Amino acid sequence: MARHTVLGKGPIGRTLARHLADAGHEVHVLSRSGPRPGSPARTEVASGGSVAHHVVDGADADALTTHARGSAALFNCVNPAYHRWVTDWPPVAAALLTAAERTGAVLVITGNLYGYGAGNQHMHEDDAPATRETKGRVRARMWADALARHEAGALRTTEVRGSDYLGPGAEAHAHAGPRMLTPLLAGKVLRPVGSADQPHTWTYLPDFADALVRAAELPAAWGRPWHVPSPEPLTLRQVAERFAAAAGAPAPRISPVPVAVVRALGLVNPMMREVAAMTYQFTEPFVADDAASRRALGLQPTDWDTIVARTLAAHRADHPGPVATRP
Repeated sequence: MARHTVLGKGPIGRTLARHLADAGHEVHVLSRSGPRPGSPARTEVASGGSVAHHVVDGADADALTTHARGSAALFNCVNPAYHRWVTDWPPVAAALLTAAERTGAVLVITGNLYGYGAGNQHMHEDDAPATRETKGRVRARMWADALARHEAGALRTTEVRGSDYLGPGAEAHAHAGPRMLTPLLAGKVLRPVGSADQPHTWTYLPDFADALVRAAELPAAWGRPWHVPSPEPLTLRQVAERFAAAAGAPAPRISPVPVAVVRALGLVNPMMREVAAMTYQFTEPFVADDAASRRALGLQPTDWDTIVARTLAAHRADHPGPVATRP
């Protein structure tokens, strides 16, 4: 059993913590709010592993160091509000670098595909950052700073990059989470942003956790980024059709929100302004190549039938209610 520290308790952080605990590890989850209301600060699982929650400011390097000391890996699973990345990310990223240097824990960064930028319709880990968008630049700078410390011998790090995620535990804002499933199962119109007919890579949350853990424990994975092994790309329409068929719900009715409308909303809403900047992900192909990571990490993605079945079961457990029937 090893000790691991996870900063952040969003969908990825929670999935990762449970994955590690189920493998028998001692997991310490750090967040600004601690355990969820009504939940214990520490829980044990049948495997002998445990998850303990601590209230910690992610920008406090001393606090991160204290909690990460003795950890095999320090996982960055934080995700600030979209419109606050420029202000909120740099101090957290700097604190994590300091804590990794002080403790010797492998810093494993939960990354995304924003740094590649628009127009890169088939992304590879070796592609140079080309984004002109603010959030992508923030993420690209974070990885560049971590890699520079790694190459200088100050710490050990890797970044695991996933696409839009889905699966048990996905929250309301996820494109293929409750935002899609709730109206789909009720037979209502889906309102995705931009388009529902461009090929898109989707990352299953448990596969994300698998890749983070494997990258942390494999020295050959350190010093470079990896894409989470993900199933074959599907359009959002195809994803919705698979879920509808599995649930016995009517075929999806889809009416995308035009990009122009999202941009107009962004004039008065900072969050929508940042969403508008990312609409290229759904108005052009958005596909991540994971061949290198499958070979290096020794992982294969979960198949679509399993993803749909498990995600649908989890959604129904969290959102009980009747499902619209096919005519």
